[in-house]
Amino acid sequence: MPSRSTRPATPLDDDDYPAYTMGRAADMLGITPAFLRSLGEHRLITPLRSEGGHRRYSRYQLRIAARARELVDAGTAVEAACRIIVLEDQLEEAQRINEQLRARAR
Repeated sequence: MPSRSTRPATPLDDDDYPAYTMGRAADMLGITPAFLRSLGEHRLITPLRSEGGHRRYSRYQLRIAARARELVDAGTAVEAACRIIVLEDQLEEAQRINEQLRARAR
């Protein structure tokens, strides 16, 4: 997943801004709303809620959901796909921290 360390100029530039409804997010990814709900049930993504209680997804969450779909389409169970994505994210973060520490040590 790409680094999200800089602050965006507007909410529309913010990868974490919950801009997409469940229906729109599902349409964009070619998945069902039920698949998005299952990712929430497995705690891979937690959409924010609108004042009316509707789920809202960010671009960052859509990228995670797209990765989950890739894994599921390849035959991985949803629960396993969620765990793989969490581990991938943890590995990327550890590598980033390791690189920062190496740079400081130079």
